[in-house]
Amino acid sequence: MSGGLVGIVLVSHSAAVAEAVGLLATGLAGGGAVAPVAPAGGTPDGGLGTSSDLIAAAAHSVDQGAGVAVLVDLGSAVLTVKAMLAEEDEVPPGTRLVDAPFVEGAVAAVVTASAGADLAAVVAAAEEAYTYRKV
Repeated sequence: MSGGLVGIVLVSHSAAVAEAVGLLATGLAGGGAVAPVAPAGGTPDGGLGTSSDLIAAAAHSVDQGAGVAVLVDLGSAVLTVKAMLAEEDEVPPGTRLVDAPFVEGAVAAVVTASAGADLAAVVAAAEEAYTYRKV
């Protein structure tokens, strides 16, 4: 893998949540190039749930050859992405499911990817968000 920035896909059961988290993360990453981010929320008919078609389209839309980090919100989203990764042909090579909190992990991933970090560093930054203390 080489080339552009690591892409970020945000998978939520809600299109509105995926879109809002993407806007928050890209807004906080401001200044300079921002890594490509695509929401993949809800079902194609606008309902709540996850869609492998929407996830695949989002992953391909952000792929610049440097890898794609996929962050998910809830259980069945994890299962959907794991099944897609097992198939090996639905998402671009170098796509990784990231075990991270959805909002904090998305912000860390987008900021790190926007700085030009490689996929391993983006994944590590997102996963490190589990350690952020609020109190």
